[in-house]
Amino acid sequence: MLSVFRFRHRCHLMLSMALLLTAGPWAQAQDPPIRALLVLGGCCHDYPVQQRLLTEGISKRANVKWTVSFDPDRGTSHLNPWYEKENWAEGFDVVIHDECTSDVKDIKVVEKILRPHRDGLPAVVLHCGMHSYRTEGFPQTTPWFEFTGLASTGHGPQEPIAISFLSETNPITLGLKNWTTDKEELYNNSSGRLLETAEPLAMGKQEWKANDGRQNEASAVCVWTNRYNGKTKVFATTLGHNNITVGDDRYLDLVTRGLLWSVGRLEDLSAQPKGSR
Repeated sequence: MLSVFRFRHRCHLMLSMALLLTAGPWAQAQDPPIRALLVLGGCCHDYPVQQRLLTEGISKRANVKWTVSFDPDRGTSHLNPWYEKENWAEGFDVVIHDECTSDVKDIKVVEKILRPHRDGLPAVVLHCGMHSYRTEGFPQTTPWFEFTGLASTGHGPQEPIAISFLSETNPITLGLKNWTTDKEELYNNSSGRLLETAEPLAMGKQEWKANDGRQNEASAVCVWTNRYNGKTKVFATTLGHNNITVGDDRYLDLVTRGLLWSVGRLEDLSAQPKGSR
């Protein structure tokens, strides 16, 4: 069942899509669909394609009813219009933050976005969602960093990232295999560590040759979870810049399991990833 709504807001077109597909391999037959809001748009990414890769890819693995708020504005300072709703998160089980809006800095706006999560609404934060909402206090600390669980302020070149999982027993990474991406951006861990409320799940290592010929390398936590405000489950990964990564079965396995964990539907599952290779 597919419905598409179009409306104009300050001359910007936003598409909202509700998509319900059949249950995937990790869904239990008796489970109702997960009501997920995917917020994306802004700078630097192929969001028209990535919204399809994410919704279709995750729905092959889990029973999700999607609402997609895509903002086609290509800047970093335009607030996704969905957030202008008074009760913007009402009716959702989880929100996937995939927006790239680093220059949305109004603390009142950011607090409005965070309020439902502070009250317990689970979240998934992908790639540039980590670099958004740089309010006063950046780069040391911001309310958004407290939400994500790890401060990140920049990234290296687009080169392959070797991903190493850190736990063989964590329900999110259970059965997932280390892999090396195609060209990707490795986000830094600017504070040097995760918050005490966060748990690292994977490290990323990148090597490249500088213009002067010297060999460089960098490593950083690239997948983790956070318990925001002591209770809210947040799954986060800095991976996902290019379409080839977002469409990779291994990436979709990871994000799907993170989403299921965030809403409490993963711990008792014994099924192994179907798309991993």
